[in-house]
Amino acid sequence: MSDRLEVTVSNHPVRNRWEAITTNGDAAGYIEYASTEDVVVLEHVVVQPKYEGHGVGSTLVRQALDEVRAEGSRAVVPLCPFARTWITKHPEYIPLVYGEAAPAAD
Repeated sequence: MSDRLEVTVSNHPVRNRWEAITTNGDAAGYIEYASTEDVVVLEHVVVQPKYEGHGVGSTLVRQALDEVRAEGSRAVVPLCPFARTWITKHPEYIPLVYGEAAPAAD
């Protein structure tokens, strides 16, 4: 992976997506989601081609999961393959996934 790109991620509930904006104002990517009282469904992660490989997708997923965790009342359903794979590589987020158990302690 190349250098990590610094982006600001903001949730836009009216559009049902978290958006990543670069320091120069470019839209670098977004996560489309659906939500209910119980779950947030991560439907699709999109990164603009010129920003691929710079950590934008990872930053989007981490920010979305951190916001859901901070809210404390809903679980996540990662339909998007990128989000699902990212979570498996970061097991501290598995307890947020609907229907998943927390990893066993050693």
